[in-house]
Amino acid sequence: MDWNRATAEAAAIAGRWSEERGPGGAIVLFDASGIRATSAGGYAALEPSVPFTPDTVNRLASISKHFMAATLLLEEIPLEAPLGSLLEGLPAAVGAVPLARALDMTGGLPDMMEVLWQQGIPYTASLAPAEVHALLRRLPGLCAPPGQEMAYSNTGWRLAQSVILAQRGVPYPEALRRQLLEPLKLRVSFPTDETEPVADLAAGYWWDEAAWRRGRYGMHFSASGGLTASANTLARWAAALLAGTGPLEGMLERLAAPRHFADGSDSVYRLGLVETRLGGSRVVGHGGSLPGYRNHFLMAPEQGVGVVVLSNREEDALWPALTILAALLGEALPTPAALAPGIYAEAEGPFWAELGADSISVMGGFERLMQGADGGLRSIPAYLDISVRAQSDTVLEGRIGGVARRLEKVPENVALDPRLVGLWEEPDFGARIEIRADGTARMPWLGALGAETSLTPLPGGRALADLKHGPWRHRPCLWLQADGSLRLASHRARVLHFQPLNIPDRG
Repeated sequence: MDWNRATAEAAAIAGRWSEERGPGGAIVLFDASGIRATSAGGYAALEPSVPFTPDTVNRLASISKHFMAATLLLEEIPLEAPLGSLLEGLPAAVGAVPLARALDMTGGLPDMMEVLWQQGIPYTASLAPAEVHALLRRLPGLCAPPGQEMAYSNTGWRLAQSVILAQRGVPYPEALRRQLLEPLKLRVSFPTDETEPVADLAAGYWWDEAAWRRGRYGMHFSASGGLTASANTLARWAAALLAGTGPLEGMLERLAAPRHFADGSDSVYRLGLVETRLGGSRVVGHGGSLPGYRNHFLMAPEQGVGVVVLSNREEDALWPALTILAALLGEALPTPAALAPGIYAEAEGPFWAELGADSISVMGGFERLMQGADGGLRSIPAYLDISVRAQSDTVLEGRIGGVARRLEKVPENVALDPRLVGLWEEPDFGARIEIRADGTARMPWLGALGAETSLTPLPGGRALADLKHGPWRHRPCLWLQADGSLRLASHRARVLHFQPLNIPDRG
């Protein structure tokens, strides 16, 4: 292990944060025995200019997930049991999903934040757990059959939190404390929402092209992403996972055990961890993102080492973590792809993707693409496993989220399908969409206020909306059905179904 080179890489990244005199972060290198090196830079809070240190508390966001998975395993909750046998009051389709598939992202469960956004409720709205669960119990269906596709969703983890209470009679924070935090002497907290004070917590920031802004997230923090801890604490936790300390004996192997799609093929997403390869090394870890916070931690289990990157700035954390781990392991970093930007779509259905210079957005799910050893393109997945190859200048083929896809480049100047024009209403929730002949639309937003968007037409009765709120962008696909109805689909939510209210006479 080249600790000097890895420490120098970490110091260079932290040094850039300090030079900018903006938000920052902390980087911790560790092995199974504990912390080996730390670096930090920038500010935990800009207003009083509080430095960010390795002991600064940060929101872990989705790194929280594998803490929940470990707690479920220690509580001996049956992961193959259907959700409906563990929780009462779920819709039939949701209740039939095995808990394990709800956790490994193959359950087809719509993500609640995106379902709410598609109805015009922003993620900055303050919503209590009961309000979120009330909506969840009204979900009209699933995004896909369980086991068919890996599509990122926080809903399974939100439900798992309720399973702990229903099956063991204690709230998840109490089970987590009893099973893991106290035995390992870890300072980890679980605030209910962003209004709850947390000692030494860094403020989250995002750049609006002119200045830093505070990030906001109003929804209740669930087990999908609610924990807070410092980089030093997370590194001590990860070191204990590598060592199998106390209650974590054999836990890393259980969390990272292979998971499979219904057809038997492997999925990279496990129980709150993602497995990939960095050169010849097997790597497991997970990222986390909340408005103003971006984190990643990676471990090389065979070598018994890893790195934590926590930051309070809305920037990629996976590539810095990969850079440092590659230096530590002596592995070469993958070569970023060089791509011709453009929008691609399947011949039918709502599935589309947009290529950037070195990245891909799949129905809104973003990943950087690397040059594969076989001449194709692949992700080192933060959230979505992608392996595709250009069959021509206009066709991409491969597997995305475990599903074979053939994407054709969308020609420029596609005209909006006139059948989309009109007023549409979702009967279960009352949300309305107005699509106009000039290619603009009013999408649901804050009651009757509405959000204006210019549509990007796709062939075959489809169009992409473009909605932005704070640092996050949402681009759902409006997809005309054969029966004249309209569906709304994104990577994480594909269940809203609109009926025509006022369609112009096209005779």
